Amino acid sequence: MTLNLCVLTPNRIVWDSEVKEIVLSTNSGQIGILPNHAPIATAIDIGLLRIRLNDQWLTMALMGGFARIGNNAITVLVNDAEKSSDIDPQEVRKTLEIAEANLRKAEGKRQTIEANLALRRARTRVEAVNEMA
Repeated sequence: MTLNLCVLTPNRIVWDSEVKEIVLSTNSGQIGILPNHAPIATAIDIGLLRIRLNDQWLTMALMGGFARIGNNAITVLVNDAEKSSDIDPQEVRKTLEIAEANLRKAEGKRQTIEANLALRRARTRVEAVNEMA
């Protein structure tokens, strides 16, 4: 038995295919979804989506949004999503260094919040690349 997973951003369909299982980062922690999961709707945190196809696991970096699970279908609506295979390892490490530097020199509450969000996004992308290695 399989699940139909559809990952959507405002600009594109990132994934639309059958999967065996997923592990999703929600605002209250990670949840695993197998076929016949109880229907739920949940907020998605900045974090990883792990997708199992037969014996292979794929990883995707998600940048926050919502998911609806029911009737063996999962719809994930996120601000942005990247497959780990599409992320350039050198570029993402450079982005992480810039985000860390921006957090160190942030002044005021707004700059600190924005710098922290940029750092979380960069760390998630690095983690996605590391999962692939």
